[in-house]
Amino acid sequence: MNLNTKMSSNLETRSLLDELRSFDKGGFFDLGHPLLNRIAESFVKAAGIGAVQALSREAFFMTIEGAGLDNNDGLPPEVLPGANKNGLPGLRGETSSKSLEAMVKNTGKESLQWGLAAGMYSGLTYGLKEARGAHDWKNSAVAGAITGAALALTLDDSSHEQIVQCAITGAAISTAANLLSGIF
Repeated sequence: MNLNTKMSSNLETRSLLDELRSFDKGGFFDLGHPLLNRIAESFVKAAGIGAVQALSREAFFMTIEGAGLDNNDGLPPEVLPGANKNGLPGLRGETSSKSLEAMVKNTGKESLQWGLAAGMYSGLTYGLKEARGAHDWKNSAVAGAITGAALALTLDDSSHEQIVQCAITGAAISTAANLLSGIF
């Protein structure tokens, strides 16, 4: 049995578990450059999390609304349907194609925002590390500020105050995460 036949049969017998284990070593993508790989992987992971978060939130609010619960049932006001400030507009608990269309559209928008934020932050931290030759809190602060400002620009009616506030918040959260990662 020659080497090519042996390798071919080895590749054919790899199980799904072996394929999943290989992702831990090399990641999901091989786009030819570590920066592109990192951005794409961060985007996909965060977009998936954003979609699950949006769908679960809306399912919860539609369940509460469908059950006809109100504040007299002992629930805190922040979990009632009227408190759904970040809810998906166009959803009113009805079972129609319009409601499903609104849920899909808005879940896609939210997952895209999560993915873009994660991809941007990950790419910026990697690029700054390569440019400066160090991975420290300064890289995290700059990447967090730029990502926060970019996210503020995705809001429907963003003001310059909101952009600055999101940039400061992004810098603070990413810097704290960087500093705390060394402790824990």
